[in-house]
Order: sequence, then C-alpha cells, then structure tokens
Amino acid sequence: MFPIRLANIHFTPGGRSVLAGLDLDIEADGITVVLGPNGAGKTVLLRMLAGLQAPDGGEIRWNGDSRPAAGIAMVFQHPLLLRSSVFHNAALGLKPLRLNRAEAQQRTRQALERVGLAHRGEDSARLLSGGERQRLALARAWAMRPQLLLLDEPTAALDPSATEAVECIVREIRTDGTRILMTTHNLGQALRISDEIVFLSSGRVIERAPAERFFARPQTADAKLFIQGELPWRIAFGD
Repeated sequence: MFPIRLANIHFTPGGRSVLAGLDLDIEADGITVVLGPNGAGKTVLLRMLAGLQAPDGGEIRWNGDSRPAAGIAMVFQHPLLLRSSVFHNAALGLKPLRLNRAEAQQRTRQALERVGLAHRGEDSARLLSGGERQRLALARAWAMRPQLLLLDEPTAALDPSATEAVECIVREIRTDGTRILMTTHNLGQALRISDEIVFLSSGRVIERAPAERFFARPQTADAKLFIQGELPWRIAFGD
C-alpha cells in the first residue's frame, strides 16, 4: 500500500474549490494529524483515501497502483452503530474479510478487550455513552487490522476523560503497526498524539513538519494565524 502519493488533487463540488492541487506523500509509519481551518479539505482528503469520494482531477497511487488492495478503515466523528449488540457492531468490519467464524469471534473479543468494552458485549450499542461509542468504533476498525486507519475528529464531542481514553487507544493501534491519519481541531491533542502535522489551507498542503517544530516555529503566516486563533491564549513565536 505504501507509499501513498496524492498528486495535484482537485475537488470542486458545485464549482466551489475544496481541494486545489493538493500534493501529499504518505509513508508507512506513524501518526499524522491534518490541521487547517474549516473548509480546508481535511475531511474530503480522508474520504478520498477511504474510497468514499473521488477527486475531480489528479491522481492517487498506492505503492504505484491505482487502488489499494485492502486494509483501510475509517472512524467518523459520529460513528454509525446498528440497533444490535456491542459485539455484533464490533464484528461488522470483518464481514468483507471472509474469515471463518472462530477467527472472527476471536478478533472481535480481543478488540473489545483492548478498548475496555468486553464486559458490554451483549448490551445494545445504543445504550453506550458517547465515549464508549467511539471506543466501539475503534474496536471495529482495530479488529480489521488495517494498514491505514483514518480518523475524522474522533473526540470532537467527548469530554476530557473520554478523549484521553480514545487517545490511548489510538496510540496502541499505532504501536500495533497501523499507519494513522487523523483530523482534529484540538491543538493540544494534535501535539500530544501526532508524529507530524500536515497543515492545509485553501485546498493545498502549505506546511508539513514534526509536531513539536510545527507548534513552536510554524513557517507560514497562515499556520501562525491558525494556531493563535485556535488556542484560548495568544502566543508569540520565536525566530
């Protein structure tokens, strides 16, 4: 699958430019957090990588191929859960993999244990709290053992305790060897969890850097204004 290369990607729904010549290479390791103002194209980028949205122009190559063989999972800000048990919801992502029943059940149980929901397996997923629902969505993705995991604002609606739990799970998934691409508006979270930052503005990648360097010494005026505007305090950047 890797490297993934996005070249001159355009997306113009209804004539409105969302992605305007985006270029990005994604290598095989780490957690990348994609930052940028509303409308910069962050979610569209993830949806394209997930195969849920096609670009209007440009090309995506997966280790030289025009499409990935498999191994991609995506978790949304508001995960879709069926009116069934926690266990059944966690197992849904395995259906396309055509595993035998024993292996599918083992993977599902293991994923629920890793996110702390094994004891809720027989409960209705609709009874879960917001944080538990997001952990269930992560378990569903983790059970698939994806090569690439896409996370779109996974903690936007969660309280600090639930956010911390989700961040710990994301780190464990990364430790398992899964490449993670994630969007967030929580800059503290971006600094805590990411190896690098990709900053989008006006539908393009205008800055890419290790997380600590990005926040300490952003190189573009747009990135500086974004960081200052998103934080609840003003900061001054050194040279």
